[in-house]
Amino acid sequence: MADKSFLHWPFFEDRHRDLAEKLENWCQQNLPVDHSDVDQACKTLVARLGEAGWLRHSAIDPDNPGVLDVRSLCILRETLARHDGLADFAFAMQGLGTGAISLFGTEEQRNWLRKTREGKALSAFALSEPKSGSDVANMDMTAVRDGDEFILNGEKTWISNGGIADVYCVFARTGEAPGAKGISAFVVPADLPGFSIKERLHVIAPHPLATLSFENVRIPASSLIGEAGQGFRIAMSVLDVFRATVGAAALGFARRALDETVARVQDRSLFGAPLFDLQMVQGHVADMALDVDAAALLVYRAAWTKDSGAPRVTREAAMAKLYATDRAQEVIDKAVQIHGGDGVRQGSVVEGLYREIRALRIYEGASDVQKVVIARQTMGR
Repeated sequence: MADKSFLHWPFFEDRHRDLAEKLENWCQQNLPVDHSDVDQACKTLVARLGEAGWLRHSAIDPDNPGVLDVRSLCILRETLARHDGLADFAFAMQGLGTGAISLFGTEEQRNWLRKTREGKALSAFALSEPKSGSDVANMDMTAVRDGDEFILNGEKTWISNGGIADVYCVFARTGEAPGAKGISAFVVPADLPGFSIKERLHVIAPHPLATLSFENVRIPASSLIGEAGQGFRIAMSVLDVFRATVGAAALGFARRALDETVARVQDRSLFGAPLFDLQMVQGHVADMALDVDAAALLVYRAAWTKDSGAPRVTREAAMAKLYATDRAQEVIDKAVQIHGGDGVRQGSVVEGLYREIRALRIYEGASDVQKVVIARQTMGR
């Protein structure tokens, strides 16, 4: 059983503890799901998460707009990840994909939130391009104004939920200024003429990913999110909210790895004694527990800071994402080592965690990029 003592830290309120308890019970009854068909698994998970009401936390209520509670988002991602990495993915994409609409969308655009919060539509965040992953300002995709419409041309790649999403938040160059100041954000339904899936991408932990193609895709001017030329700021504001939740997902993976290790070293005997009696194993367990708690402190500090009204938590979120994902990789690697041959057996829990964690150190800002962000924030730039 995963440690829950962190829920009594001063970062949390009773409503967070209640949320964690109810979600834990739901997860035990509903997860994991069958992953043999990843697309269908994600659709099933979104539907179930919507029916159970968990997706109400992923976006603001369009009928009663407020703010996103980042601590709740982190608790949800940590708990879901601990039980089923694909469940965490399905929940996270509903939030990230509609984040721009929650933060900057019009009343009309927020109609999409009624569907995504109920699990009746899947969403996606289309930012990365073949030539611009971490360097968002270098994007090539264009959105040209034509009367009451914009015409989209270009490609997006490594898009989560690509190929199964019903609506995409798409970033494109509108040319108000060079670089980052000439990018805008748009709501783009998936059924428009000229939009297609160029390629489905397959990775070590199966998730629905794709390269998207836009060829003279026409969208109404009302699809613009916020103001023209503000797309980069919108994207960074969304990541400011959701980046800490990536750390929370990593924390969930790390907690599961620690739980599996604790059970292993108590049940497994070596040289006539429990594996835990070896001092080297005790040292590994101690390191793992330390990394888990330190990551949790950084993740929930960032979430609490945002929920307390800070306009930006760029530094705190970058630290949380960097440390939690990097240390989770180390925790899981130790778990694999302690499990020996079983640790690399396909289908084992720790083998699955080993594949799941690696991408988290890349997406939503690679670890090296987070170091640049932290350094610049520390220097006051």
